Amino acid sequence: MAGTKSQGARKAGRVFGIAVIIAAIIALIVVGTLLWSMLRKPEAPPPEEPKGPHAADCPDVQVISFPGTWESSATDNPDRPTFNPRSLMLQVTNPLDKRYDDLRADVWTVNYAAQFHNPIAVPPDGQMTYQASRQQGTDRAVAKINAVKQKCSRTGFVLMGFSQGATIAGNIAAQIGAGKGPITADRLLGVGLISDSRRVQGQGKAIGVDPEGEGVEVTFAGFSFSGVDLQGKRDGGFGSVNDRVVTICGSNDPICNQPKGGLLGLATGLPQVISTITQNSHAAYGTTANWSLDGKTATQWMTGWATGVIDKAPKTK
Repeated sequence: MAGTKSQGARKAGRVFGIAVIIAAIIALIVVGTLLWSMLRKPEAPPPEEPKGPHAADCPDVQVISFPGTWESSATDNPDRPTFNPRSLMLQVTNPLDKRYDDLRADVWTVNYAAQFHNPIAVPPDGQMTYQASRQQGTDRAVAKINAVKQKCSRTGFVLMGFSQGATIAGNIAAQIGAGKGPITADRLLGVGLISDSRRVQGQGKAIGVDPEGEGVEVTFAGFSFSGVDLQGKRDGGFGSVNDRVVTICGSNDPICNQPKGGLLGLATGLPQVISTITQNSHAAYGTTANWSLDGKTATQWMTGWATGVIDKAPKTK
């Protein structure tokens, strides 16, 4: 009897030992699984479909064009601008209008005064001040963006501008890149700037030549006199949309390639600022006189760039 009990005890002990080992293994598996779950890198959630309405007549891409000084009017038709048939931006947008139907890419030209009052002109020139003109262009462009955004939740945006128009387009892009604009950064597909008065090397991608100078508003930052209000460089540049911004500046263009130095004083600075901004020497981007790349003018290059951006944009229907 004693032997039988001893054998039973040993058998029970082995069973217990095996059970302990199995329990330990299970515990290790559970603990390991929990640790792996806690430490593993979470998978990125799938992109959410944009929420909100998307009407049947919404375009895949909304192109917004910003004409330069004296190339637009506050009363012009933004869908079919006729105020200045020689407007530089029309050399970019007219080919786009012909290439795409309105559901693929709708082209809208900002109708603003696009003027620059010369405060020392005698007699007075009757122009709107630069500050007021720039603000009008900004307000009308932002209103259009908001209107499209509210109606078309999947539409992407392309901003393009020249001279004063490039400055406005760049300002709005910088706000979007800083998370303070009318749309989120993911909806901004591209920004094309020709002769940006707030140009700084390293902000955006320079196409062709990359002059060592800076925009006239950067050189004369803080200058303010009778509506001539120069804002300096854009703090933070273009932020999160910097990789979507292309900028063109000819070496001989004083609007975007001003020698660095700063303002010497009102008496010296005012005539120089007025002379630089009101002259029309930078309006040769429709030719190869001051800028070219592979034989193309700036407007031809910008048209090709915009075509590439639109062609890559997803269809929203």
